Amino acid sequence: MSTDVDKPERSQDDSATLLLGFLDYYRSTVTRKVRGLSEEELRSSRLPSGWSPLQLLKHLVYMERRWLVWGFLAEPLSDPLGDSDDDGHWQVRPEDSAAGLLAALHEGGDRTRAIVRRSTLTDVARVGGRFQDDDVQPPPTLAWTLCYVLQEYARHCGHLDIACELADGSTGE
Repeated sequence: MSTDVDKPERSQDDSATLLLGFLDYYRSTVTRKVRGLSEEELRSSRLPSGWSPLQLLKHLVYMERRWLVWGFLAEPLSDPLGDSDDDGHWQVRPEDSAAGLLAALHEGGDRTRAIVRRSTLTDVARVGGRFQDDDVQPPPTLAWTLCYVLQEYARHCGHLDIACELADGSTGE
């Protein structure tokens, strides 16, 4: 579980490699930031919205799984919304740990890479999991799905930046 993944080279012109490279970069950024926080800081919030860094980490694990496994592959998941309570607020259980969630985050990244290796970016998500025949919008392509997941990581890395700065004053990438 490396924490020192660089951004993809600027000369990279293969779209799948570029998207996967940025996803790896953001996963490593999340890992580095989470590892820099104490257990107390991981489980507490300094923000009016009330989420903790550990809740955000769990959300990222479930978000990627929802979009790629349950969504793109239409494989059943026992609890696709396991990161949220009945009101949609992020939640963690006492037994959830940073180490366990970071391992799941990187396992999810490995799964995403495997999906991309055996697919094309123009492949459309299967119907039957997250997406149904009667949905108003058609299922997304793999390219759209990867871009969506990437923007979730980027957005939440910014949120984690704020939480870390409030916790210990650290700033930056």
